[in-house]
Amino acid sequence: SAGILNFCANNYLGLSSHPEVIRAGVETLEQFGAGLSSVRFICGTQSIHKDLEEKIARFHQREDAILYASCFDANAGIFEALLTPEDAVLSDELNHASIIDGIRLCKANKYRYKHMDMQDLEAKLQEAQKHRLRLVATDGAFSMDGDIAPLREICQLAEKYEALVFIDECHATGFLGPTGRGTDELLGVMDKVTIINSTLGKALGGAAGEVIS
Repeated sequence: SAGILNFCANNYLGLSSHPEVIRAGVETLEQFGAGLSSVRFICGTQSIHKDLEEKIARFHQREDAILYASCFDANAGIFEALLTPEDAVLSDELNHASIIDGIRLCKANKYRYKHMDMQDLEAKLQEAQKHRLRLVATDGAFSMDGDIAPLREICQLAEKYEALVFIDECHATGFLGPTGRGTDELLGVMDKVTIINSTLGKALGGAAGEVIS
């Protein structure tokens, strides 16, 4: 019978049914069990957590990485933990809902710039110079329209106005860039982006989990 193409799935590369991925899952179940029976901070960290964080950090060429249960959890935690009322966050108006919710939870001063509009972003950065720290937040690949953020220009503006750059790579990791490392690799700014948020639940096999690096 003819195969079926599923265009509504997050399993972009079909890895969830790849024999090696299935075999690794079975072997891990046999070695570690089905889980810790509670969240990580209650029942502890296993070697598998640290090994995965190290591999992901190396993949994204970062110093370290932190695992979360989901993308929403990661975006809900990063802005509140990083930013204070003395700081500012500048967000693309079409950012993913999880980024928007995470920004709402933090106490930083909030600026929203027009979608991928670098003139508007620069105007907002100029306005935000009065704050202690400035963080530009954008999707790398925007999930609804498929737009690719102009990261070269964003990073240039961030350098000019001494800002940090956060990108959500959930819809880019695994297939954008020459080696699948994402939007920052595609546009040649891996050394300019400060924080990367990505998922294990899309191109990397359709599993659960999120990572900030």
